[in-house]
Amino acid sequence: MDIWFFLIQVLNGIQYGLLLFLVASGLTLIFGIMGIINLAHGSFYMLGAYLTFWLLQSVDSLLLAIVLALPISAVVGYLIEALLVRVLYRRDHLDQVLLTYGLILIFNEAQRMLWGGDIHGVKVPAALNWSIPLTDSLSYPVYRIAISAVCAALAVGMYFVIQRTRFGMWIRAGASNRDMVAALGINVKLLFGAVFALGAVLAALSGAIAAPISSIGPGMGDTVLIICFVVVVIGGVGSIKGAFLGALLIGLADTFGKVLAPDFASFSVYAVMAVVLLLKPRGLFA
Repeated sequence: MDIWFFLIQVLNGIQYGLLLFLVASGLTLIFGIMGIINLAHGSFYMLGAYLTFWLLQSVDSLLLAIVLALPISAVVGYLIEALLVRVLYRRDHLDQVLLTYGLILIFNEAQRMLWGGDIHGVKVPAALNWSIPLTDSLSYPVYRIAISAVCAALAVGMYFVIQRTRFGMWIRAGASNRDMVAALGINVKLLFGAVFALGAVLAALSGAIAAPISSIGPGMGDTVLIICFVVVVIGGVGSIKGAFLGALLIGLADTFGKVLAPDFASFSVYAVMAVVLLLKPRGLFA
């Protein structure tokens, strides 16, 4: 493995890890703040990809299709929280698992009814459909660099919002003591609905920007959900910083696992989780 091939794999691992972070950050926010085990979170990843594919046929612009897909995903997320999830806050986790697993089935069936069972693809925008030459035979796609840049910018923005803004203060306070937040006059129902919608938007955005480099097909959110739960467990439930580091670890482990030992690629992801949990049973930043 020469240095340029190694560099390409590192870039691929970081790009995949940053995409996972977008999905996992919403998942860890919802679980850490609202106490909801949302098994249907991966369905929003699928929703973002399919909405982008569908809207792209009308607007002929990937950026515009993504911009239109995100508010739709936010509305769907808010309605699910308000109509279904809200009744589960004081209930056992088993009820949460049963309801959100049922939502997976509903999302998957709705996808088949609306878009069928075929595999679809989205074209890379012309402005980003070129590669940076590294050697005579190796190059790196600019679109993948753009994905990494967007995800990194969102990670910085998310940190700023949660740590430096009043809305972020409400989120952190709600995670610690929701009754106290309500006593201070903050609308906890609206706050939790906003957090759930934000998580849905982050997952949908990840699916939307990943659509040009991966296929769009039925059940695509289920696989992402499993990996994102691994990321959340590694990083520590409720920790955005932990989700970021855990996503990068899993992204690099998965990428190099597929290159160095394809037959054991999936094992490498869970091996990383096992090592982390042996050293830090509650995750890196519990």
